[in-house]
Amino acid sequence: MDCLGCRIANGIEPNLNIIYENELITCVLDIAPFNEGHSLILPKKHYWDVEEMDSETAYAIMDASKRLSAVLKGLFKPDGIRICQDGGKFNDLTHYHMHLIPRYEGDGFTWGEPSHPDGAEQRLSLTKEKILKALNKE
Repeated sequence: MDCLGCRIANGIEPNLNIIYENELITCVLDIAPFNEGHSLILPKKHYWDVEEMDSETAYAIMDASKRLSAVLKGLFKPDGIRICQDGGKFNDLTHYHMHLIPRYEGDGFTWGEPSHPDGAEQRLSLTKEKILKALNKE
């Protein structure tokens, strides 16, 4: 398997800290955690982006995020949990993965402001119409 994400999800990589798995997904501790408990959820089948995924796998990922979120909150008492994933060219693993990151007030993890704001806030109505039109074509 050439894909690192596939090797992690299928237990082939050495020294994995697997915290949960089923027939569709594997959950591991991130090797460079932002905070204790920072976890990744990976599908065992290769997907690059969320829209490629079958519904059963997508549901398994969301179910695991709910379960792990509750466990992380109980164990580490964070002020919140960030659940996120990056797609396209921002998917540095080149395999779909969702992060669960325990967050604490003042931990320095920020959302950040865009480097090049494009005025999207001025086009909300137009953007809404574009999206609704595209959804109605499905």
